[in-house]
Amino acid sequence: MGIEVGGFLGLVVLVLDIWAIISIVKSGASTGSQVLWVILILLLPVVGLILWWFAGPKGS
Repeated sequence: MGIEVGGFLGLVVLVLDIWAIISIVKSGASTGSQVLWVILILLLPVVGLILWWFAGPKGS
């Protein structure tokens, strides 16, 4: 049972990370800022997503 729950949560995190990256790229933030946010989300998927949600650039 644990594998199914972990796999589902992993899939949810992956979808949310992709959504966040698309939103960052579409935002009006500077290129350097966009690159830093994308790297943060790729290196720390859950923590980066939470930080982006509260402090990151939002889509236009």
